[in-house]
Amino acid sequence: MAETQEQPKVEMIPIYIMGKKYIVPEELTIMKAMEHVGYQFIRGCGCRMGVCGACGTVFRKPGDYKIQVGLACQTVAEADMYLTQLPFFPANRATWELEELEGTAEEVHAAYPEIFRCVGCNACTKVCPSEVQTMDYIALIKRGDMEGAAEHSFECIQCGLCTSRCMGELPQYHIAQMVRRLYGSKLVPPAKHNQDQCTFVENGDYKAMMDELENMDKDTWVELYKERQWEPGSEGEDWRPDSDKGLLGYDG
Repeated sequence: MAETQEQPKVEMIPIYIMGKKYIVPEELTIMKAMEHVGYQFIRGCGCRMGVCGACGTVFRKPGDYKIQVGLACQTVAEADMYLTQLPFFPANRATWELEELEGTAEEVHAAYPEIFRCVGCNACTKVCPSEVQTMDYIALIKRGDMEGAAEHSFECIQCGLCTSRCMGELPQYHIAQMVRRLYGSKLVPPAKHNQDQCTFVENGDYKAMMDELENMDKDTWVELYKERQWEPGSEGEDWRPDSDKGLLGYDG
């Protein structure tokens, strides 16, 4: 008779969700702990991988005056933690038309004049769960460095927690998003390889290949897809396949 493997004992811990006490298994993320006690996420839950910024959470640990933040999908629940979610913060979001703008810092300043209310307290940086240097990119925008601001704010996940702690009431993440969109569309030269591919499409260079794929049965298509050369996960950005031919042997 096979021996029954003993299951490891799970310790239970108390946490407080919006003021109410719950008992949950330890080592769960805040999101999983909330789901364990019956919460259903309709808002405030997206990728579950710390990328989308939808699950911003504010919490305080027992005996500590300091308010802390994290993403519910990444932060592990701790005993006696008091927490509440902040999936949306009603920050100011300016309306602007990308086609009508030239990509200047002055246009950002006009859309968000409150940027000059920044007092340099650095609370926005301290509260960022992605460790973005928020105050630094705001300073770059103020002095007109669009490229630097776009680069420094690139890792922003739009959670809005920076705005929740800002003394000057700046919507930092909305401001940075405007800068990145202006920089990418107006200031960065178009990539030649993208332009080449657009030309190939317009000239019908892929039509024969697409016709062949559309007329192919599903099983053949799946096998063809499985047999293609996969990009190794450990390779760098300079990796290239052995052949520059496409999936069906066409030039691409």
